[in-house]
Amino acid sequence: MSHNIIASIYEARLINWAKALPVPLKVVVENEAYKPSDGETYLKAFTLPAGTASNTLGGDHKLYTGVFQVSIVTPSGKYRGAAGALADQIAALFPLYERNTKGALTVVTMTPVDPGPGIADDTTFIVPVSFLYRADSN
Repeated sequence: MSHNIIASIYEARLINWAKALPVPLKVVVENEAYKPSDGETYLKAFTLPAGTASNTLGGDHKLYTGVFQVSIVTPSGKYRGAAGALADQIAALFPLYERNTKGALTVVTMTPVDPGPGIADDTTFIVPVSFLYRADSN
């Protein structure tokens, strides 16, 4: 059981959703080499693990917490439009307190999906959206 399993749960969900969109989007995961086309909108997914804890004296329990972040990368100069709409759709994709299971591990979405401030540069506008997760294993 690990943060890697949690990452695979959330990444698979995001990738399947992005592929099914009317205009499919590329999802770039951690350590994946990718060169986007000019003006392309795509997503970057990150798992930001917090410390792993144990809530028992016997050490037979593990608590995994962290943040799952999706950076929505859109062309710059077009206000927040496409990024804002995608942020709303991603929020609906990961509802609060939803449980997702892979093998013996169940991870729970612990906070609503929350957009961060937009980050603009010469060619891209990035809106990060994220939520906290928690998984317990024995």
